[in-house]
Amino acid sequence: MTDTGAEKRPPTIDDVVRVAKAEPELPAEDGAVREGTAPPRIVEIARLAGVSPITVSRALRQPEKVAEAKRRKILEIVERTGYATNPHARALRSGQSNIVAAFVSNIQSQQFCLAVQGCGEVLEPQGYQLMIGQTSYSYAKETTMIQSLREMRPAAVMFTGVIEIEENRRALRALGIPIMETWAYPRDPIDMLVGFSNIDGGRLAAEHFAGRGYRRVAFIGRRSGRGALRLSGFREGAHEAGLDIVAELSVDGVSSMVDGRRALGDLLSRDASVQAVFCANDLLATGALLEARRRGMRLPDDIAILGFGHQDIADELPPGLTTVGIDSRDLGRRAGQLILQRMRSETPDSLTQVVDLTLAQRGSS
Repeated sequence: MTDTGAEKRPPTIDDVVRVAKAEPELPAEDGAVREGTAPPRIVEIARLAGVSPITVSRALRQPEKVAEAKRRKILEIVERTGYATNPHARALRSGQSNIVAAFVSNIQSQQFCLAVQGCGEVLEPQGYQLMIGQTSYSYAKETTMIQSLREMRPAAVMFTGVIEIEENRRALRALGIPIMETWAYPRDPIDMLVGFSNIDGGRLAAEHFAGRGYRRVAFIGRRSGRGALRLSGFREGAHEAGLDIVAELSVDGVSSMVDGRRALGDLLSRDASVQAVFCANDLLATGALLEARRRGMRLPDDIAILGFGHQDIADELPPGLTTVGIDSRDLGRRAGQLILQRMRSETPDSLTQVVDLTLAQRGSS
């Protein structure tokens, strides 16, 4: 059964947080790269080795032209720091690129992968190729990837999300190529947008719980970005329906279903009287369902679980995972069509498109 309650009213603007500038991350004194920081550039390798950048470049590409002692020292620093050359940048500097860079928040999310596949279904028959990177919900990784685009000069860029750092937004505009943001509905996209209201998604979750008779509800999701927007909508919907949010469990990052299993365990240790849980991420919801089953809990009698993201596994895991979500492949196709129009110097009817939120009801709630 599919409900489309969010279609009955205009989408709510997502008040996306804007960050002026990412905090700088300094290299360690010994030249090693700290966890979570970007690999150094060639000038940093040259400084550590006491040579010129051109010598580093030769040591990596034409090692026979560099003295053995210098070459060994450079290679040792390269290995220690994690420096990597960029073959795409070298290949694309002088010609028209056929590469479209697609950055996903988490490559383990089926929804993001479906969106990229949908985009590829439109672009690849026209001679374009998708190159995929993963930002892992990290400002540092996002910034490093955007900086690399200046040299790479792709034909266009797509993000499964919206860019929050103003400095990165300016850098993307300066590229002068089509920029596609998705997965939210901000009032000021950089260029093009195919998205939906995360606030409405959270409100739809609360309305569903109210309709099923649950009163003591809880939330599990990321403390920032789309997670915070979905929580905002969930709070609004819960207040309107008279629901009691007894717990809000925030997680810093989501990398796998293990995060959902751990989060539900933490939630139940705080308040075992929770009747229903809204997990604002498909991986969190799947992990929570598995944890509830591991504990011998009956779904939805002992606890109801609602996820965000229509993934195939939702139908396969008994009793089935109820989800709020979108048609991710359709979102990707629509994004690809807009990108293609812009690359052909055509003028789209609109640079912003909104996809419908739906609720797929299964046995978990």
